[in-house]
Amino acid sequence: MLPIKEVLCPTDFSQPSIQALDVAVEFARHFGAQLHVVHVISPLPTVSAPPESIGFNIGAYQQGLSESAEHSLKKLVKDRVPDEVTCRTTVAHGDAAQEIIREAEENAVDVIITATRGASAWRMFVFGSVAERIVRASPCPVLTVPPGEEES
Repeated sequence: MLPIKEVLCPTDFSQPSIQALDVAVEFARHFGAQLHVVHVISPLPTVSAPPESIGFNIGAYQQGLSESAEHSLKKLVKDRVPDEVTCRTTVAHGDAAQEIIREAEENAVDVIITATRGASAWRMFVFGSVAERIVRASPCPVLTVPPGEEES
């Protein structure tokens, strides 16, 4: 595991994920590692419908989500990551756990630092914990950060 050169931190912009980012920043600073912050946009469910009834441009909506996420990631990094920590950001599309694992594998990540809880409790109930799926499938160690006192 040591030395640590690449730290990956997924974010959904929730308070718990920002707390995990703060831990990842300290980790990267301590080890002189590069920080890689990832946000994953879940795919939209599609429904088969006759072409004349479609009034929603999914491609444009996805593009808008991507642009918004990129803007939010840049702002988050500007606000939370000091200049002495080398940081890059990625917006991915797909299943959150799968995309985070893919990023870890493709970038030779040494450790993933993630929140144990994200923006949506009902999604965890329905789909299972993204953090749990990351822990189970990760090619590297995973540090999970529980929510702070105000989030419990």
